[in-house]
Amino acid sequence: MPASATLSRTATLDETRRFMHDRLKSIIPEIEIEAKVELAHAIIERKREMNAVILGHNYMEPAVYHSVPDYVGDSLQLASIAAETEADIIVFCGVWFMGETAKVLNPTKTVLVPSDKAGCSLAEGITAQDIQQLKKRFPEAVVVTYVNTYAAAKGESDYCCTSGNADKVLQTLIDQGHNRILFLPDTYLAANTANELQVPYLNAQEEDAAFEAVPADQPLVIGWNAKCEVHELFTPEDVDNVRRQYPDAVILAHPECPPEVMAKVDVAGSTKKMVDYVRDVDAPRYALFTECTMGDNLAAEFPHRNMIRACTLRCKHMNYITLEDTLAGLEKLQYQVELAPDLIERARLPIERMIAIR
Repeated sequence: MPASATLSRTATLDETRRFMHDRLKSIIPEIEIEAKVELAHAIIERKREMNAVILGHNYMEPAVYHSVPDYVGDSLQLASIAAETEADIIVFCGVWFMGETAKVLNPTKTVLVPSDKAGCSLAEGITAQDIQQLKKRFPEAVVVTYVNTYAAAKGESDYCCTSGNADKVLQTLIDQGHNRILFLPDTYLAANTANELQVPYLNAQEEDAAFEAVPADQPLVIGWNAKCEVHELFTPEDVDNVRRQYPDAVILAHPECPPEVMAKVDVAGSTKKMVDYVRDVDAPRYALFTECTMGDNLAAEFPHRNMIRACTLRCKHMNYITLEDTLAGLEKLQYQVELAPDLIERARLPIERMIAIR
């Protein structure tokens, strides 16, 4: 389950101030923390009055992550919470597809995303029509879409997955006898997961002859051509530079990074796996190859750990989520996620299957 935020829903203004200054003092200048305290406290009061729950993704800026969420975690963790919450309102401090996932699981609840600009390059990298065409080309294939897709794409899928359970989902399908698996849309996550399972991988853009060369009774992962606009920028040279400067560092990388990067790092995994590793495994230093705000968040949460924070790659979409917009969202009930009932019905099963496979 996701970690509960340390700051109580009943925290006073002074308690909020003390907590934020103590948690963020090594991450954000004191004057900036003080400027955020009253905003955070106003959000805490408002969510209590409105019976709202706030979910915060690991990539949220520190002032958001370490103040107002009731739960923090990765996509799979937060989807699980969204499926079980008794709150009337769900505020998803993350990007839009995450809010859509929460809405699918809670069609009668109000779901808010603090910014209508918080998109995702992966979610925008494939459409429902693209998947329909792929299903015509590969009619025998089972369709797995990454949770980083919009609801319309999920509605064309058999299963969803996250980076935290992609290997388990694919292995489950292989064990069930599915020998053709469309794994969409992240080409790097698909290739890295196939490599981990020692299963051949081909991109859907390959010629038909390439697919015909793989025997029908052997598993094959078929990918798409979308990439995360942040993770695709990490290079093998970046790994070499960290090794040279910090030879005692453990390097952890998200599987949305290119395969040639993953081949050089020490630990591959979801943001949850990274959090668990930093929390539980003693190492002289830790370097994260993922959205760089996460390094700040872990440095604040685990001050006894030596986090290398030389990364500058930020997700512009995650960066749209601020305390200001979170408060405005609650006050105005703005940027509500709305989905057609038939789409909710189609998208629900693959999401529930994702949650069931841990």
